[in-house]
Parts: sequence; C-alpha cells; structure tokens
Amino acid sequence: MDGGILEPSLYCIKALAILDNDGNRLMAKYYDETFPTAKEQKVFEKNLFNKTHRANAEIIMFEGLTCVYKSNVDLFFYVIGSTQENELILASVLNALYDAVSQILRKNVEKRALLENLDAVFLAVDEICDGGIVLEADSTAIVHKVAIRNDDIPLGEQTVAQQLSRKLEVFQSAKEQLKWSLLK
Repeated sequence: MDGGILEPSLYCIKALAILDNDGNRLMAKYYDETFPTAKEQKVFEKNLFNKTHRANAEIIMFEGLTCVYKSNVDLFFYVIGSTQENELILASVLNALYDAVSQILRKNVEKRALLENLDAVFLAVDEICDGGIVLEADSTAIVHKVAIRNDDIPLGEQTVAQQLSRKLEVFQSAKEQLKWSLLK
C-alpha cells in the first residue's frame, strides 16, 4: 500500500456552525478534538468568519481544514472537514443543513427566527450528523424527523383539515370521558 493514501472513514465532519453577521456563534457542534476547548473554538470561528464574510467563494482551506460555507441575510452556515475530505460530501451536508433550517424557519432564514427555533435547529443538526458521521443529507427527511407538532403552529397558519382533525380528536376524547362517567 502507498503510505500517502489514507483509509476512507465515516468520520468526515469535524464541525457544523452557524454564526451571525458579527461572527458570533449561534450554534456550533464539534465532533473531534481539533479544537478541544470552547475558547479555541471561538477563536477559530472568529478567524474563519473574518476570512469568509466578504468572500464570494463557497469553499476555503483554512488552518489545515476544508470549510464549505453559505451566507444568507445575517447568518453564515459552515461545515468543516479535514483537508483530505471530499468537498462534495461537505457541500451536500451544508445544503442539507441550510435547506432544513430554511424549512424549519418557513423560508425566513434570519437570526431572530433562528433563535426562536433554536431547539428545532439543534434537532436537525443531530439528525444530519452524529459524532462526525453523516446520517442524513435529505432536508425533507430531516424536517420530518424533527417533526414540528401542529400545536406549535399558530392557529392562523394551520390548514382547515388540521383544525378539523384537532377538533375531532377533542370531540372523541370528550365522548369517551362522557361514556365512562355514565357507566360508573
């Protein structure tokens, strides 16, 4: 075997991060010990942001890592892998992350909306990657796994069918309670 060729690995993601337009962390998950402390992670994120926030590229080699990124309004999405990692895999993870967040935020991809739905975004990140292994890269499947409940959707945004279904459930429950109270 040639000593220069590395064995393939499932552990292709080193980190996922979402930063605001000032380079501050909104969400980040690190999957290895490249940056073991929070202080080192924040320094890396700040340097990465400073290098990418004005660039028009989508990929950068930075501090010995391959970073793919995308920005929208006031958010920057990053997927970080090793220098040997296939950029297409990293890009597909980035697109899955961005598209899933976009669907969760109902196409309103901005800082305020992200912070209001941070729990769902963290769940989506956990569905995409676990311990550096890519689990899912289909944004629709990710959003379905996160499964935002109808109760969380404001009444005005629910469909008539959803409202009728909920009313039917309440009616059936009341009917069962009444039946059991009469049988006592």
